[in-house]
Amino acid sequence: MAVRSHAQLKQLLDELYHHYSRSVFLSTDPISIPHEYRHPDDREIAAFVAASLAYGNVKQIHRSTIAALEVMGKSPARFIRRFDPACDAARFQRFVHRFNSGVDLALLCHLLRQAIAAAGSLQAFFLKGYDPTHDDIGPALTSFVERMLSLDVSPFYPSGLLPAKAGIRFFFPSPAQGSACKRLNLFLRWMVRRGDEIDFGLWTEVSPSKLIVPLDTHVARISRQLRLTRIKQPNWRMAKEVTRRLRTFDPDDPVKYDFALCRLGILKQPIPDP
Repeated sequence: MAVRSHAQLKQLLDELYHHYSRSVFLSTDPISIPHEYRHPDDREIAAFVAASLAYGNVKQIHRSTIAALEVMGKSPARFIRRFDPACDAARFQRFVHRFNSGVDLALLCHLLRQAIAAAGSLQAFFLKGYDPTHDDIGPALTSFVERMLSLDVSPFYPSGLLPAKAGIRFFFPSPAQGSACKRLNLFLRWMVRRGDEIDFGLWTEVSPSKLIVPLDTHVARISRQLRLTRIKQPNWRMAKEVTRRLRTFDPDDPVKYDFALCRLGILKQPIPDP
Protein backbone atom coordinates (compact mmCIF):
# COMPACT_ATOMS: atom_id res chain seq x y z
CA MET A 1 0.00 0.00 0.00
CA ALA A 2 1.28 3.44 -0.94
CA VAL A 3 2.48 5.68 1.86
CA ARG A 4 0.27 8.74 2.25
CA SER A 5 1.35 12.15 3.46
CA HIS A 6 -0.41 13.62 6.48
CA ALA A 7 -2.53 15.81 4.19
CA GLN A 8 -3.47 12.86 1.96
CA LEU A 9 -4.40 10.71 4.94
CA LYS A 10 -6.55 13.48 6.42
CA GLN A 11 -8.29 13.92 3.08
CA LEU A 12 -8.97 10.18 2.87
CA LEU A 13 -10.30 9.96 6.44
CA ASP A 14 -12.50 13.03 6.00
CA GLU A 15 -13.95 11.63 2.76
CA LEU A 16 -14.67 8.30 4.44
CA TYR A 17 -16.27 10.07 7.40
CA HIS A 18 -18.58 12.16 5.21
CA HIS A 19 -19.51 9.14 3.09
CA TYR A 20 -20.32 6.69 5.89
CA SER A 21 -21.64 8.91 8.69
CA ARG A 22 -25.17 8.82 7.34
CA SER A 23 -28.28 7.05 8.58
CA VAL A 24 -28.34 4.82 5.50
CA PHE A 25 -25.46 2.84 7.04
CA LEU A 26 -27.02 2.46 10.50
CA SER A 27 -28.40 -1.00 9.73
CA THR A 28 -24.84 -2.35 9.46
CA ASP A 29 -24.13 -1.55 13.11
CA PRO A 30 -25.60 -2.43 16.55
CA ILE A 31 -26.27 1.28 17.17
CA SER A 32 -29.27 0.92 14.85
CA ILE A 33 -31.18 -0.79 17.67
CA PRO A 34 -30.91 2.02 20.27
CA HIS A 35 -31.93 4.40 17.47
CA GLU A 36 -35.36 2.76 17.54
CA TYR A 37 -36.05 4.31 20.96
CA ARG A 38 -37.09 7.94 21.25
CA HIS A 39 -36.57 8.68 24.95
CA PRO A 40 -32.93 9.44 25.91
CA ASP A 41 -33.06 7.19 29.01
CA ASP A 42 -34.22 4.23 26.91
CA ARG A 43 -31.57 4.93 24.29
CA GLU A 44 -28.91 4.98 27.00
CA ILE A 45 -29.87 1.57 28.43
CA ALA A 46 -30.47 0.02 25.00
CA ALA A 47 -27.06 1.33 23.91
CA PHE A 48 -25.31 -0.16 26.94
CA VAL A 49 -26.89 -3.55 26.25
CA ALA A 50 -26.09 -3.38 22.53
CA ALA A 51 -22.49 -2.33 23.15
CA SER A 52 -22.02 -5.01 25.82
CA LEU A 53 -23.10 -7.68 23.33
CA ALA A 54 -21.12 -6.22 20.41
CA TYR A 55 -18.81 -9.17 19.86
CA GLY A 56 -19.25 -11.84 17.19
CA ASN A 57 -20.78 -11.28 13.77
CA VAL A 58 -23.21 -8.44 13.11
CA LYS A 59 -26.28 -10.65 12.60
CA GLN A 60 -25.64 -12.51 15.83
CA ILE A 61 -25.15 -9.24 17.73
CA HIS A 62 -28.41 -7.88 16.36
CA ARG A 63 -30.34 -11.05 17.25
CA SER A 64 -29.00 -11.19 20.79
CA THR A 65 -29.51 -7.48 21.45
CA ILE A 66 -33.09 -7.58 20.18
CA ALA A 67 -33.79 -10.69 22.28
CA ALA A 68 -32.41 -9.02 25.41
CA LEU A 69 -34.35 -5.80 24.88
CA GLU A 70 -37.59 -7.63 24.10
CA VAL A 71 -37.47 -9.00 27.65
CA MET A 72 -37.24 -5.42 28.93
CA GLY A 73 -40.41 -4.30 27.16
CA LYS A 74 -41.18 -0.93 25.64
CA SER A 75 -39.01 1.03 28.09
CA PRO A 76 -35.63 -0.52 28.94
CA ALA A 77 -34.95 2.35 31.35
CA ARG A 78 -38.12 1.68 33.34
CA PHE A 79 -37.33 -2.03 33.39
CA ILE A 80 -33.88 -1.32 34.84
CA ARG A 81 -35.19 1.10 37.47
CA ARG A 82 -37.71 -1.51 38.65
CA PHE A 83 -35.48 -4.55 38.24
CA ASP A 84 -35.88 -7.10 41.06
CA PRO A 85 -33.52 -10.09 40.80
CA ALA A 86 -35.97 -12.33 42.65
CA CYS A 87 -38.72 -11.71 40.11
CA ASP A 88 -37.00 -10.61 36.92
CA ALA A 89 -33.76 -12.60 36.61
CA ALA A 90 -35.65 -15.66 35.37
CA ARG A 91 -36.88 -13.67 32.36
CA PHE A 92 -33.39 -14.07 30.85
CA GLN A 93 -33.19 -17.81 31.56
CA ARG A 94 -33.02 -18.81 27.89
CA PHE A 95 -30.70 -16.02 26.82
CA VAL A 96 -27.28 -16.99 25.43
CA HIS A 97 -24.81 -14.88 23.50
CA ARG A 98 -21.54 -16.67 22.84
CA PHE A 99 -19.61 -16.38 26.14
CA ASN A 100 -22.46 -14.83 28.12
CA SER A 101 -25.58 -16.35 29.65
CA GLY A 102 -28.91 -15.10 30.93
CA VAL A 103 -27.42 -14.95 34.43
CA ASP A 104 -24.79 -12.48 33.19
CA LEU A 105 -27.43 -10.30 31.56
CA ALA A 106 -29.66 -10.36 34.63
CA LEU A 107 -26.71 -9.38 36.82
CA LEU A 108 -25.90 -6.58 34.38
CA CYS A 109 -29.43 -5.25 34.88
CA HIS A 110 -28.95 -5.49 38.65
CA LEU A 111 -25.68 -3.52 38.50
CA LEU A 112 -27.16 -0.87 36.22
CA ARG A 113 -30.12 -0.44 38.59
CA GLN A 114 -27.78 0.10 41.54
CA ALA A 115 -25.58 2.56 39.63
CA ILE A 116 -28.57 4.65 38.55
CA ALA A 117 -30.13 4.52 42.03
CA ALA A 118 -26.87 5.65 43.63
CA ALA A 119 -26.07 8.54 41.29
CA GLY A 120 -29.38 9.46 39.67
CA SER A 121 -28.30 8.40 36.18
CA LEU A 122 -25.71 6.24 34.48
CA GLN A 123 -23.96 9.35 33.22
CA ALA A 124 -23.76 10.77 36.75
CA PHE A 125 -22.32 7.47 37.98
CA PHE A 126 -19.66 7.59 35.26
CA LEU A 127 -18.86 11.24 35.96
CA LYS A 128 -17.86 10.43 39.54
CA GLY A 129 -14.60 9.16 38.06
CA TYR A 130 -14.25 11.69 35.24
CA ASP A 131 -11.69 14.49 35.37
CA PRO A 132 -11.69 16.81 32.31
CA THR A 133 -8.02 17.63 32.96
CA HIS A 134 -6.98 14.05 32.16
CA ASP A 135 -5.51 13.44 28.71
CA ASP A 136 -8.19 10.93 27.81
CA ILE A 137 -11.07 8.87 29.14
CA GLY A 138 -8.83 6.05 30.42
CA PRO A 139 -8.76 6.89 34.16
CA ALA A 140 -12.53 7.54 34.17
CA LEU A 141 -13.16 4.22 32.45
CA THR A 142 -10.96 2.39 34.94
CA SER A 143 -12.86 4.02 37.82
CA PHE A 144 -16.23 3.20 36.23
CA VAL A 145 -15.34 -0.47 35.84
CA GLU A 146 -13.98 -0.79 39.39
CA ARG A 147 -17.06 0.84 40.89
CA MET A 148 -19.52 -1.17 38.79
CA LEU A 149 -17.89 -4.45 39.78
CA SER A 150 -17.88 -3.46 43.45
CA LEU A 151 -21.68 -3.17 43.59
CA ASP A 152 -23.82 -5.78 45.33
CA VAL A 153 -23.88 -9.19 43.60
CA SER A 154 -25.31 -11.25 46.48
CA PRO A 155 -28.60 -12.15 44.71
CA PHE A 156 -26.46 -14.03 42.17
CA TYR A 157 -23.43 -14.94 44.29
CA PRO A 158 -24.57 -15.46 47.92
CA SER A 159 -21.05 -14.97 49.25
CA GLY A 160 -21.22 -11.40 47.97
CA LEU A 161 -17.93 -11.96 46.15
CA LEU A 162 -17.69 -11.88 42.39
CA PRO A 163 -15.76 -14.94 41.11
CA ALA A 164 -12.66 -14.24 39.05
CA LYS A 165 -14.22 -15.97 36.04
CA ALA A 166 -17.75 -14.58 36.43
CA GLY A 167 -19.27 -13.87 33.03
CA ILE A 168 -20.29 -10.35 34.04
CA ARG A 169 -16.61 -9.36 34.06
CA PHE A 170 -16.59 -9.76 30.28
CA PHE A 171 -18.87 -6.72 30.10
CA PHE A 172 -16.44 -4.65 32.17
CA PRO A 173 -12.84 -4.94 30.95
CA SER A 174 -10.43 -2.31 32.25
CA PRO A 175 -7.66 -0.20 30.72
CA ALA A 176 -5.70 -0.97 33.90
CA GLN A 177 -5.50 -4.57 32.73
CA GLY A 178 -4.37 -3.58 29.24
CA SER A 179 -7.68 -4.34 27.51
CA ALA A 180 -8.61 -2.27 24.46
CA CYS A 181 -12.08 -1.96 26.08
CA LYS A 182 -13.65 -1.91 22.64
CA ARG A 183 -17.26 -2.31 23.75
CA LEU A 184 -17.12 0.22 26.59
CA ASN A 185 -15.38 2.72 24.30
CA LEU A 186 -18.07 2.02 21.72
CA PHE A 187 -20.78 2.84 24.25
CA LEU A 188 -18.96 6.03 25.22
CA ARG A 189 -18.65 7.04 21.57
CA TRP A 190 -22.39 6.58 21.12
CA MET A 191 -23.20 8.59 24.25
CA VAL A 192 -20.68 11.42 23.89
CA ARG A 193 -20.18 12.18 20.19
CA ARG A 194 -22.58 14.46 18.39
CA GLY A 195 -22.90 16.31 15.12
CA ASP A 196 -23.83 13.57 12.64
CA GLU A 197 -26.55 10.97 12.02
CA ILE A 198 -24.80 8.18 13.91
CA ASP A 199 -24.01 8.94 17.56
CA PHE A 200 -26.44 10.28 20.18
CA GLY A 201 -24.50 12.97 22.07
CA LEU A 202 -26.52 12.42 25.26
CA TRP A 203 -23.60 12.78 27.69
CA THR A 204 -22.84 16.45 27.23
CA GLU A 205 -20.50 16.75 30.23
CA VAL A 206 -17.87 14.49 28.65
CA SER A 207 -15.71 16.01 25.91
CA PRO A 208 -15.49 14.06 22.62
CA SER A 209 -11.80 15.03 22.57
CA LYS A 210 -11.19 12.64 25.50
CA LEU A 211 -12.62 9.54 23.83
CA ILE A 212 -10.52 6.54 22.81
CA VAL A 213 -11.23 4.70 19.57
CA PRO A 214 -13.26 1.47 19.99
CA LEU A 215 -10.62 -0.90 18.65
CA ASP A 216 -12.16 -4.00 17.05
CA THR A 217 -10.45 -6.36 14.61
CA HIS A 218 -11.56 -4.29 11.60
CA VAL A 219 -10.33 -0.96 12.95
CA ALA A 220 -7.08 -2.53 14.19
CA ARG A 221 -6.32 -4.08 10.79
CA ILE A 222 -7.19 -0.98 8.80
CA SER A 223 -5.29 1.26 11.23
CA ARG A 224 -2.16 -0.81 10.66
CA GLN A 225 -2.67 -0.64 6.89
CA LEU A 226 -3.01 3.14 7.06
CA ARG A 227 0.06 3.29 9.32
CA LEU A 228 -1.88 4.85 12.16
CA THR A 229 -0.06 2.42 14.45
CA ARG A 230 2.89 0.05 14.47
CA ILE A 231 1.54 -2.01 17.36
CA LYS A 232 0.34 -5.45 16.24
CA GLN A 233 -1.66 -6.60 19.24
CA PRO A 234 -5.08 -4.94 19.73
CA ASN A 235 -4.84 -3.62 23.29
CA TRP A 236 -5.12 -0.37 25.24
CA ARG A 237 -1.72 0.83 24.00
CA MET A 238 -2.78 0.35 20.41
CA ALA A 239 -6.14 2.05 20.98
CA LYS A 240 -4.36 5.04 22.50
CA GLU A 241 -1.81 5.22 19.68
CA VAL A 242 -4.47 5.08 16.97
CA THR A 243 -6.46 7.76 18.81
CA ARG A 244 -3.34 9.89 19.16
CA ARG A 245 -2.85 9.78 15.38
CA LEU A 246 -6.53 10.50 14.71
CA ARG A 247 -6.29 13.47 17.06
CA THR A 248 -3.81 15.08 14.66
CA PHE A 249 -6.58 15.15 12.06
CA ASP A 250 -9.33 16.36 14.42
CA PRO A 251 -8.21 17.21 17.97
CA ASP A 252 -11.74 18.00 19.12
CA ASP A 253 -13.36 14.80 17.82
CA PRO A 254 -10.75 12.14 17.00
CA VAL A 255 -13.00 9.07 17.13
CA LYS A 256 -15.45 10.47 14.58
CA TYR A 257 -13.56 8.35 12.03
CA ASP A 258 -14.28 5.08 13.86
CA PHE A 259 -17.67 4.33 12.28
CA ALA A 260 -16.30 4.83 8.78
CA LEU A 261 -13.17 2.74 9.34
CA CYS A 262 -15.27 -0.06 10.78
CA ARG A 263 -17.61 0.05 7.74
CA LEU A 264 -14.64 -0.65 5.47
CA GLY A 265 -14.09 -3.88 7.36
CA ILE A 266 -17.69 -4.97 7.91
CA LEU A 267 -18.72 -4.19 4.33
CA LYS A 268 -15.45 -5.63 2.97
CA GLN A 269 -14.61 -2.42 1.14
CA PRO A 270 -11.06 -1.75 -0.10
CA ILE A 271 -9.16 1.25 1.17
CA PRO A 272 -9.27 3.84 -1.63
CA ASP A 273 -5.99 4.55 -3.36
CA PRO A 274 -4.38 7.97 -2.88
